[in-house]
Amino acid sequence: MESEFAIVGGGILGISIAWGLQRIGRDVMVIDEGDFAFRASRGNFGLVWVQGKGDGLPDYTRWTLRSASLWPDFADELEDTTGIKLELSQPGGIDFCLSNDEAENAVARLSGIRDSLSIDYPFEYIENTELRKLTPEIGPDVVGGTYCPKDGHVNPLYLLRALYTDFQSRGGRVVNGVSVDKIKQENSGFRLSGGVEMFAQKVVLCAGLGNRKLGEMVGLNVPVEPNRGQIMICERVIPFMRYPSVQIRQVGEGAVQIGDSKENVGFDDRTSPEVISRIARRAIKIYPLLSHLRTIRTWAALRVMSPDGFPIYQQSDAHPGAYVVTCHSGITLAAIHALVLTRWIGGEDQPKNLESFSGKRFSI
Repeated sequence: MESEFAIVGGGILGISIAWGLQRIGRDVMVIDEGDFAFRASRGNFGLVWVQGKGDGLPDYTRWTLRSASLWPDFADELEDTTGIKLELSQPGGIDFCLSNDEAENAVARLSGIRDSLSIDYPFEYIENTELRKLTPEIGPDVVGGTYCPKDGHVNPLYLLRALYTDFQSRGGRVVNGVSVDKIKQENSGFRLSGGVEMFAQKVVLCAGLGNRKLGEMVGLNVPVEPNRGQIMICERVIPFMRYPSVQIRQVGEGAVQIGDSKENVGFDDRTSPEVISRIARRAIKIYPLLSHLRTIRTWAALRVMSPDGFPIYQQSDAHPGAYVVTCHSGITLAAIHALVLTRWIGGEDQPKNLESFSGKRFSI
């Protein structure tokens, strides 16, 4: 099998890059390991989130804001071509605070991000009384919350389905059940093997936690590590939650999704009763009515985290034509990955300040 581009990794990140490259006329093949892989895409929270992103790296805040602004057109294009509704909603989002210390820290963090920028970074802190006018169902333990009008959410499963549907309908190829274990550069491109021999002129590593090992094969330093997040889903109820948050959101069919856990436990992607109980207790403090709902299912997944938490975008100096794209905000950044970053990978425009996301920063 041969193609101009081989995308290693078939999650949200990989298919966003593949779809975007195909959109600008490139011949693309996606190599997907299969469901036995550690799939960050199956465990994400579905947020298109700006609030708090970029603390310590203003270019990342700008990158996230730009992606959020691209999302409506991105969603419209996918919905028009596939007929699949992505359930994109960007009414703004609320980060709920359950103590004065939490509130002070949240405001200080967002104020610091805003002060580091030369562009508008809208947010406000809303006290409990005023916040209750926006979300009447919140409990008395909520002292307030930070609100950003740029935030929103989407159905990540519908997004994944729409990207694959459009990609394949336009002739994109998907190689399923293949784990790439060797990449070797030849004169005219790269030979990839893993039970099946494949060849591509250029290769883009979008394999999540697998990028660390694969990157070494093409001279790229990709020091990613797993961070576990656990999520629970409650039964469907009449819609009551207008604004998503980093802790809780109500999905299109009415189910309530609860998360907001972070654990450094290596490659253990199991759930634990202790963490599920903790996130449930916090959720009930925010929305007491959740105490009456049944839990339908729980799961855990591994985030793909760089040492500083920011994305890594880089072309190999030692092996030109080999790229790595990795981040832990694949949903938020899907629009900018598909519509902007692919132009750079495809040999067209390089986004401003892209060097801020090079993996070389970890070698300094």
